[in-house]
Amino acid sequence: MSTVLITGAATGIGNLTARAAARAGHRVYATMRGPEGRNAPRAGELRDAAAAEGVDLRVIELDVSSQESADAAVRTVLADGGGLDVVVHNAGHLLVGYVEAFTAEEIAHLVDVNTLGVQRLNRAALPHLRERGHGTLLYVGSTIPVTTPPFLGPYVVSKAAMDALALVTSYEVSQFGIETVIVMPGAFTEGTDHFPKAGRAADTAVAEAYRVLDPLVARNEEATASLFTPGSTADPVVVAEEIVRILALPYGERPLRSVVDLTHSKVEQANAAVTEARTDFVRRMGFGEVLELRRA
Repeated sequence: MSTVLITGAATGIGNLTARAAARAGHRVYATMRGPEGRNAPRAGELRDAAAAEGVDLRVIELDVSSQESADAAVRTVLADGGGLDVVVHNAGHLLVGYVEAFTAEEIAHLVDVNTLGVQRLNRAALPHLRERGHGTLLYVGSTIPVTTPPFLGPYVVSKAAMDALALVTSYEVSQFGIETVIVMPGAFTEGTDHFPKAGRAADTAVAEAYRVLDPLVARNEEATASLFTPGSTADPVVVAEEIVRILALPYGERPLRSVVDLTHSKVEQANAAVTEARTDFVRRMGFGEVLELRRA
């Protein structure tokens, strides 16, 4: 089994994945901000669950907005666990509202968490993985760069940027035996803190100028929920289960992309078309080897 570090494990998909991966026999480091402070109750719940179930689930601090915190978390895992096999990039935040109403600084902050947080942790973990010539970077992305719904502009930008960062990083790390997986959850209106804790634009004057659209924004969650098949359960635990399934596959046989979309939004078809164009372009450049995993 693998040693797995998961970001954003206080709630939602990260929390569910930490629990599921530990039950599957992995040694899991569930990371979050302030496990002895703001998130102490959630950290305690994970530790209690680990004790009750007899699984190897440990909670450590990691703030993806800090390179020092990312470095420290990886050092802790290496010192405590003796190695690191899988990094699960999951931490993220949501903004809801009109694009014009968000300042550049607000959007930059979201990108800092959702996208640059990935880069910080990769910079902390990749030296170890490269030295080993083995490992997996697993990104919890989103179908949203394909579906691109309204009123979530900054979030769409940040997740699209994260997806691109994961892809271009995959070219380079593949040559050091490090595989890449991008899990793309579809929309979920339950089981995560995304919508309940979503941020809003600070510039209320500009937001007021768009008030004619307020009724549409007000039914955003309802509109999203309407995409699911009536009677189905939109539980994000299916994302955690898919991540655990992928981790059980042999090294080198894990998929680059996996879509977990209960809204049936044709994302797989879009991915197939884009992948065909991208791989053809890279191969015609003469760089086809970066599309394949080079085993140590």
